[in-house]
Amino acid sequence: MTVLEAIQKSTGFLAKKGVESPRLQTELLLAHLLSMPRMKLYLNFDRMLTGPETDDLRELVKRRGQREPLQHITGSTSFCGHEIAVNRHALIPRPETELLAESGWKFLATLDAQSSTCLDFGTGTGCIAIALAAKCPNASITSLDVSTETLALARQNAAQNQVAERIEFLQSDGFAALARGTQFDLLISNPPYIASTEIQTLEPEVKDFDPHQALDGGADGLDFYRRLAAEAKPFLKPDGKIMLEFGDGQADEIKEIFAGEKWIVEAVLADYSQRARILIAHK
Repeated sequence: MTVLEAIQKSTGFLAKKGVESPRLQTELLLAHLLSMPRMKLYLNFDRMLTGPETDDLRELVKRRGQREPLQHITGSTSFCGHEIAVNRHALIPRPETELLAESGWKFLATLDAQSSTCLDFGTGTGCIAIALAAKCPNASITSLDVSTETLALARQNAAQNQVAERIEFLQSDGFAALARGTQFDLLISNPPYIASTEIQTLEPEVKDFDPHQALDGGADGLDFYRRLAAEAKPFLKPDGKIMLEFGDGQADEIKEIFAGEKWIVEAVLADYSQRARILIAHK
Protein backbone atom coordinates (compact mmCIF):
# COMPACT_ATOMS: atom_id res chain seq x y z
CA MET A 1 0.00 0.00 0.00
CA THR A 2 1.35 3.43 -0.94
CA VAL A 3 1.33 6.50 1.28
CA LEU A 4 -1.51 8.01 -0.78
CA GLU A 5 -3.57 4.83 -0.63
CA ALA A 6 -3.05 4.66 3.14
CA ILE A 7 -4.18 8.25 3.51
CA GLN A 8 -7.30 7.71 1.41
CA LYS A 9 -8.30 4.50 3.14
CA SER A 10 -7.68 5.85 6.65
CA THR A 11 -9.49 9.11 5.88
CA GLY A 12 -12.61 7.19 4.90
CA PHE A 13 -12.45 5.12 8.08
CA LEU A 14 -12.10 8.15 10.36
CA ALA A 15 -14.88 9.99 8.52
CA LYS A 16 -17.26 7.08 9.24
CA LYS A 17 -16.28 7.27 12.91
CA GLY A 18 -17.28 10.94 13.09
CA VAL A 19 -13.75 12.29 13.51
CA GLU A 20 -13.48 15.96 12.54
CA SER A 21 -11.06 16.79 9.68
CA PRO A 22 -10.34 13.10 8.97
CA ARG A 23 -7.84 13.74 6.14
CA LEU A 24 -5.77 16.11 8.29
CA GLN A 25 -5.91 13.73 11.23
CA THR A 26 -4.73 10.85 9.03
CA GLU A 27 -1.86 12.86 7.62
CA LEU A 28 -0.72 13.95 11.07
CA LEU A 29 -0.79 10.36 12.32
CA LEU A 30 1.18 9.13 9.30
CA ALA A 31 3.69 11.97 9.57
CA HIS A 32 4.19 11.05 13.24
CA LEU A 33 4.63 7.38 12.37
CA LEU A 34 7.15 8.08 9.60
CA SER A 35 8.95 10.83 11.58
CA MET A 36 8.64 13.38 8.81
CA PRO A 37 6.95 16.79 8.43
CA ARG A 38 3.36 16.44 7.30
CA MET A 39 3.97 18.38 4.07
CA LYS A 40 6.74 15.95 3.11
CA LEU A 41 4.08 13.26 2.75
CA TYR A 42 3.00 15.00 -0.45
CA LEU A 43 6.43 14.33 -1.93
CA ASN A 44 6.18 10.67 -0.98
CA PHE A 45 2.70 9.67 -2.16
CA ASP A 46 4.10 6.79 -4.22
CA ARG A 47 6.28 5.40 -1.45
CA MET A 48 5.29 1.89 -0.41
CA LEU A 49 4.67 1.37 3.29
CA THR A 50 6.40 -1.62 4.82
CA GLY A 51 4.38 -4.34 6.51
CA PRO A 52 5.24 -3.10 10.02
CA GLU A 53 4.48 0.50 9.03
CA THR A 54 1.09 -0.55 7.68
CA ASP A 55 0.31 -2.46 10.87
CA ASP A 56 1.40 0.45 13.06
CA LEU A 57 -0.67 2.94 11.06
CA ARG A 58 -3.70 0.68 11.27
CA GLU A 59 -3.37 0.64 15.07
CA LEU A 60 -2.97 4.42 15.31
CA VAL A 61 -5.97 5.04 13.07
CA LYS A 62 -8.01 2.54 15.07
CA ARG A 63 -7.23 4.43 18.27
CA ARG A 64 -8.20 7.73 16.66
CA GLY A 65 -11.40 6.13 15.38
CA GLN A 66 -12.19 5.26 18.99
CA ARG A 67 -11.95 9.04 19.54
CA GLU A 68 -8.73 8.99 21.51
CA PRO A 69 -7.28 12.49 21.02
CA LEU A 70 -4.56 12.86 18.42
CA GLN A 71 -2.34 14.52 21.03
CA HIS A 72 -2.58 11.48 23.33
CA ILE A 73 -1.67 9.17 20.46
CA THR A 74 1.36 11.22 19.42
CA GLY A 75 2.18 12.04 23.05
CA SER A 76 2.52 15.80 22.73
CA THR A 77 1.14 19.06 21.41
CA SER A 78 2.52 22.50 20.60
CA PHE A 79 1.80 25.49 22.86
CA CYS A 80 3.27 28.93 22.11
CA GLY A 81 6.01 27.18 20.14
CA HIS A 82 6.89 24.75 22.94
CA GLU A 83 6.48 20.99 22.73
CA ILE A 84 4.25 19.91 25.62
CA ALA A 85 3.84 16.27 26.62
CA VAL A 86 0.23 15.29 27.34
CA ASN A 87 -1.55 12.38 28.98
CA ARG A 88 -4.79 11.58 30.78
CA HIS A 89 -3.71 13.46 33.91
CA ALA A 90 -4.06 16.95 32.44
CA LEU A 91 -6.20 18.95 30.06
CA ILE A 92 -4.82 19.12 26.52
CA PRO A 93 -3.78 22.76 25.98
CA ARG A 94 -6.14 24.63 23.67
CA PRO A 95 -5.15 27.34 21.17
CA GLU A 96 -7.28 29.90 23.04
CA THR A 97 -5.11 29.49 26.12
CA GLU A 98 -2.13 30.78 24.15
CA LEU A 99 -3.86 34.17 24.22
CA LEU A 100 -4.06 33.97 28.03
CA ALA A 101 -0.34 33.17 28.22
CA GLU A 102 0.45 36.02 25.82
CA SER A 103 -1.52 38.48 27.96
CA GLY A 104 0.44 37.27 30.97
CA TRP A 105 3.92 37.65 29.51
CA LYS A 106 3.11 41.06 28.03
CA PHE A 107 2.11 42.27 31.51
CA LEU A 108 5.15 40.76 33.20
CA ALA A 109 7.37 42.39 30.58
CA THR A 110 6.21 45.83 31.78
CA LEU A 111 7.48 45.17 35.32
CA ASP A 112 10.92 45.21 36.90
CA ALA A 113 12.44 42.22 35.16
CA GLN A 114 14.54 41.29 38.19
CA SER A 115 11.65 40.85 40.60
CA SER A 116 8.42 40.05 38.76
CA THR A 117 6.47 37.10 40.14
CA CYS A 118 3.61 34.99 38.84
CA LEU A 119 1.26 32.40 40.31
CA ASP A 120 -0.05 29.80 37.86
CA PHE A 121 -3.19 28.47 39.57
CA GLY A 122 -4.06 24.94 38.39
CA THR A 123 -1.02 24.41 36.19
CA GLY A 124 -2.09 21.22 34.39
CA THR A 125 0.58 20.38 31.80
CA GLY A 126 2.53 23.44 32.95
CA CYS A 127 2.09 25.01 29.52
CA ILE A 128 1.26 28.55 30.73
CA ALA A 129 4.11 28.63 33.25
CA ILE A 130 6.54 27.33 30.64
CA ALA A 131 5.50 29.96 28.10
CA LEU A 132 5.84 32.73 30.69
CA ALA A 133 9.22 31.47 31.86
CA ALA A 134 10.50 31.36 28.28
CA LYS A 135 9.28 34.86 27.43
CA CYS A 136 10.22 36.44 30.80
CA PRO A 137 13.51 34.78 31.76
CA ASN A 138 13.95 36.81 34.95
CA ALA A 139 10.43 36.22 36.28
CA SER A 140 9.85 33.87 39.21
CA ILE A 141 6.90 31.54 38.70
CA THR A 142 5.02 29.38 41.20
CA SER A 143 2.66 26.73 39.84
CA LEU A 144 -0.05 25.03 41.89
CA ASP A 145 -2.06 21.90 41.20
CA VAL A 146 -4.01 19.54 43.43
CA SER A 147 -2.90 16.40 41.57
CA THR A 148 0.50 14.77 42.10
CA GLU A 149 0.24 13.00 38.72
CA THR A 150 -0.48 16.29 36.99
CA LEU A 151 2.44 17.99 38.71
CA ALA A 152 4.75 15.17 37.61
CA LEU A 153 3.75 15.84 34.00
CA ALA A 154 4.22 19.60 34.44
CA ARG A 155 7.70 19.11 35.92
CA GLN A 156 8.61 16.83 33.02
CA ASN A 157 7.49 19.48 30.53
CA ALA A 158 9.38 22.25 32.33
CA ALA A 159 12.55 20.16 32.27
CA GLN A 160 12.16 19.28 28.59
CA ASN A 161 11.71 22.97 27.78
CA GLN A 162 14.70 23.95 29.93
CA VAL A 163 12.85 26.25 32.34
CA ALA A 164 12.51 23.91 35.35
CA GLU A 165 14.90 25.92 37.51
CA ARG A 166 12.63 28.99 37.36
CA ILE A 167 9.29 27.34 38.14
CA GLU A 168 8.38 26.11 41.62
CA PHE A 169 5.70 23.41 41.46
CA LEU A 170 3.58 22.89 44.56
CA GLN A 171 0.80 20.44 45.32
CA SER A 172 -2.00 22.54 46.71
CA ASP A 173 -5.76 22.56 47.16
CA GLY A 174 -6.43 26.14 46.22
CA PHE A 175 -3.97 28.49 47.94
CA ALA A 176 -3.32 26.21 50.93
CA ALA A 177 0.35 25.51 50.14
CA LEU A 178 1.34 29.19 49.97
CA ALA A 179 2.96 30.80 52.97
CA ARG A 180 1.08 33.63 54.64
CA GLY A 181 2.14 36.96 53.18
CA THR A 182 3.22 35.54 49.82
CA GLN A 183 2.24 37.94 47.04
CA PHE A 184 2.55 37.95 43.25
CA ASP A 185 2.44 40.49 40.44
CA LEU A 186 0.26 38.18 38.36
CA LEU A 187 -2.19 35.39 39.10
CA ILE A 188 -3.03 33.52 35.92
CA SER A 189 -5.35 30.55 35.49
CA ASN A 190 -7.43 28.48 33.10
CA PRO A 191 -9.65 26.90 35.76
CA PRO A 192 -12.35 24.25 35.22
CA TYR A 193 -15.45 25.97 33.81
CA ILE A 194 -17.77 23.27 32.47
CA ALA A 195 -21.05 22.79 34.34
CA SER A 196 -21.10 19.33 35.93
CA THR A 197 -24.16 18.15 34.02
CA GLU A 198 -22.72 19.29 30.66
CA ILE A 199 -19.57 17.16 30.76
CA GLN A 200 -21.31 14.11 29.31
CA THR A 201 -22.51 16.20 26.35
CA LEU A 202 -18.97 17.07 25.26
CA GLU A 203 -17.11 15.43 22.39
CA PRO A 204 -15.73 11.96 23.23
CA GLU A 205 -12.17 13.28 22.93
CA VAL A 206 -12.89 15.54 25.90
CA LYS A 207 -15.36 13.71 28.12
CA ASP A 208 -13.67 10.32 27.78
CA PHE A 209 -10.02 11.37 27.89
CA ASP A 210 -9.56 14.73 29.65
CA PRO A 211 -9.57 14.44 33.47
CA HIS A 212 -12.98 15.52 34.76
CA GLN A 213 -11.27 17.29 37.65
CA ALA A 214 -9.86 19.72 35.07
CA LEU A 215 -13.27 20.23 33.45
CA ASP A 216 -15.82 20.28 36.26
CA GLY A 217 -16.62 23.79 37.43
CA GLY A 218 -19.58 22.83 39.60
CA ALA A 219 -23.31 23.16 39.03
CA ASP A 220 -23.05 26.25 36.81
CA GLY A 221 -19.36 26.00 35.90
CA LEU A 222 -18.42 29.04 37.98
CA ASP A 223 -17.26 27.56 41.30
CA PHE A 224 -13.58 28.33 40.74
CA TYR A 225 -14.28 31.93 39.74
CA ARG A 226 -16.19 32.45 42.99
CA ARG A 227 -13.30 30.92 44.90
CA LEU A 228 -10.70 33.03 43.16
CA ALA A 229 -12.72 36.23 43.53
CA ALA A 230 -13.16 35.56 47.26
CA GLU A 231 -9.67 34.23 48.10
CA ALA A 232 -7.09 35.63 45.67
CA LYS A 233 -6.71 39.24 46.84
CA PRO A 234 -4.24 38.58 49.69
CA PHE A 235 -1.91 36.86 47.23
CA LEU A 236 -1.70 39.79 44.79
CA LYS A 237 0.59 42.78 45.17
CA PRO A 238 -1.14 46.20 45.25
CA ASP A 239 -0.58 46.71 41.51
CA GLY A 240 -1.02 43.05 40.63
CA LYS A 241 -3.46 41.62 38.12
CA ILE A 242 -5.52 38.47 37.80
CA MET A 243 -6.04 36.95 34.35
CA LEU A 244 -8.51 34.13 33.82
CA GLU A 245 -9.79 32.12 30.89
CA PHE A 246 -13.50 31.23 30.90
CA GLY A 247 -16.10 29.45 28.78
CA ASP A 248 -18.57 30.59 26.16
CA GLY A 249 -21.30 32.85 27.50
CA GLN A 250 -19.82 33.19 31.00
CA ALA A 251 -18.38 36.71 30.72
CA ASP A 252 -21.24 38.68 32.29
CA GLU A 253 -21.69 36.33 35.24
CA ILE A 254 -17.96 36.26 35.99
CA LYS A 255 -17.75 40.05 35.82
CA GLU A 256 -20.59 40.21 38.34
CA ILE A 257 -18.84 37.71 40.62
CA PHE A 258 -15.65 39.77 40.66
CA ALA A 259 -17.47 43.09 40.99
CA GLY A 260 -19.33 41.64 43.95
CA GLU A 261 -15.99 40.97 45.66
CA LYS A 262 -14.85 44.56 44.96
CA TRP A 263 -12.47 43.77 42.12
CA ILE A 264 -11.97 46.26 39.28
CA VAL A 265 -12.50 44.51 35.96
CA GLU A 266 -10.08 46.09 33.49
CA ALA A 267 -10.89 44.16 30.34
CA VAL A 268 -12.55 41.16 28.77
CA LEU A 269 -10.57 39.91 25.79
CA ALA A 270 -11.89 37.94 22.82
CA ASP A 271 -10.39 34.75 21.40
CA TYR A 272 -9.60 33.90 17.76
CA SER A 273 -13.30 33.46 16.98
CA GLN A 274 -14.19 36.77 18.64
CA ARG A 275 -15.84 35.12 21.64
CA ALA A 276 -15.26 36.69 25.05
CA ARG A 277 -12.59 34.47 26.65
CA ILE A 278 -10.23 36.23 29.11
CA LEU A 279 -10.96 38.39 32.15
CA ILE A 280 -8.35 40.83 33.46
CA ALA A 281 -8.93 42.46 36.85
CA HIS A 282 -7.11 44.09 39.76
CA LYS A 283 -7.79 44.85 43.43
